[in-house]
Amino acid sequence: MAAPTMDRSTTAAPATPVQTLTISKALNMGLRAAMEANPKVIMMGEDIGKLGGVFRITDGLQKDFGEQRVLDTPLAESGIIGTAVGLAIRGYRPVCEIQFDGFIFPGFDQIVSQVAKLHYRTQGKIKMPIVIRVPFGGGIGAVEHHSESPESYFAHTAGLKVVSCSNPADAYWMIQQAIDCDDPVLFFEPKRRYYEKGEVDTTAKPGPLFASRVLRSGDKATLVAYGPMVRTALDAATAAAEDGNALEVIDLRSLSPLDLAPVYESVRRTGRLVVVSEAPSESSIASEIAAKVQQECFYSLQAPVLRVTGFDTPYPPSKLEEEFLPDLDRVLHAVDRSLAW
Repeated sequence: MAAPTMDRSTTAAPATPVQTLTISKALNMGLRAAMEANPKVIMMGEDIGKLGGVFRITDGLQKDFGEQRVLDTPLAESGIIGTAVGLAIRGYRPVCEIQFDGFIFPGFDQIVSQVAKLHYRTQGKIKMPIVIRVPFGGGIGAVEHHSESPESYFAHTAGLKVVSCSNPADAYWMIQQAIDCDDPVLFFEPKRRYYEKGEVDTTAKPGPLFASRVLRSGDKATLVAYGPMVRTALDAATAAAEDGNALEVIDLRSLSPLDLAPVYESVRRTGRLVVVSEAPSESSIASEIAAKVQQECFYSLQAPVLRVTGFDTPYPPSKLEEEFLPDLDRVLHAVDRSLAW
């Protein structure tokens, strides 16, 4: 039997600008858009080419853009980052994938010693437009070194920008904005949220990259979160509303620089703040937020700033991770403590 032929007279309907996508698909589309817009954008990482990455974020990109622009690298994070430094010096905009968060540490020296410092030390003559994508956080039942929250290391390092998306629309736009940035950007992706869906308008005008955003308004207390904990904070606000407590939820989005102006404004109205993060609380982004809010909003606070975080221990085996990660009950308990103060 002859194979059916395509009716070339049929014109495909134009793609709608508003689509319902997963975070993983939104990232894929954002990377594709960046590569189409600029031939100097290059992808590098372990198994990102033919396989499309462990989480399939780069699926189809090597097929469409070729092996010279989507490179499967050896299992050597220091080599990936070091090569990216050389490419950036020569005018390229490399996007490096770290396969899992715990794998970033072999490349730590390159990131903090070279990537973070070259732009400053050369007084701007050498730019470092490198994006380092990092699937981070727990909740997927992975083995050791596959579930970490290392963002505080990099937020602490001068010269690096650090951001984290929490929904498909931000994933699509923020990855493109990060690639356009002339500073190095650590781009943290909440791996357990990769397959959550949301609407993405590919024709919208995105807001600034390094800015936080109020996702839900309220007047009883303020919840601040980022990455995988934004969904937990929103769920907590929904649950609290059933008891008549309207919680304001703010997605930080940018971890370095921190955009705390919306947080200050919110806390001055609510008088209460709960910060939620998967990372341990000691010397963390959560503790920095608590310190700055106490400094700037001291006379508005009606209760101490409370933190709901991972514990100050090494990440536990997967059977115990649900005991380690902040959940709805722990967040609501902190809210109740704050309201009862």
